[in-house]
Amino acid sequence: MEPGNTVGEREGEMDLEEFVREEEEVAGTETHRPCLSSYVDEGSKESHRYYLARRTVMEMLKDRRFAVPIEQIQLTLQEFRAIYGQIPNLDLLNVSFSHISNPSKKIKVIFSGPGVVKVHMIRNLAGQLGDHNSYCGMILIIENRITNPALKALDLFSFKVEIFQVVCCCGSVLLIFFDDVHVVD
Repeated sequence: MEPGNTVGEREGEMDLEEFVREEEEVAGTETHRPCLSSYVDEGSKESHRYYLARRTVMEMLKDRRFAVPIEQIQLTLQEFRAIYGQIPNLDLLNVSFSHISNPSKKIKVIFSGPGVVKVHMIRNLAGQLGDHNSYCGMILIIENRITNPALKALDLFSFKVEIFQVVCCCGSVLLIFFDDVHVVD
């Protein structure tokens, strides 16, 4: 077993794959353990998940030198819920920002919601964004899977589209980047 690929510091340590498999088994049973955040957070898990995902994206865009107001990054969970609610309206979460050094260079962030991302959603986005020349990129935050026809429909955009999938793990939210997505017919 390689160092760094183990979980725990007890006799009989398990590798990471075994740990994940065990966690999935526990999550699949009726008596699975509640998320740690549920002990301190009385709001909806959905709003907490979107809060963490949105904050992560804001920090990432700030690091990429987009003009993200610091207030957007420092927004507390309670402030987020006061603005967006316990079940956030995804249209309100969608944002766009200009680059600091070139304000004509804009990026759009879209939260797709819990459903499977299908081709009609991508086509609707392309229609809603109108003049594609005003954007240099788009970040699509998905919670579920994206179909192959939807991946192919991303060619409708004249700019780079990055896809991040929201994954909940051990009370945290991870954004997994889809890099080099290959469409298989």
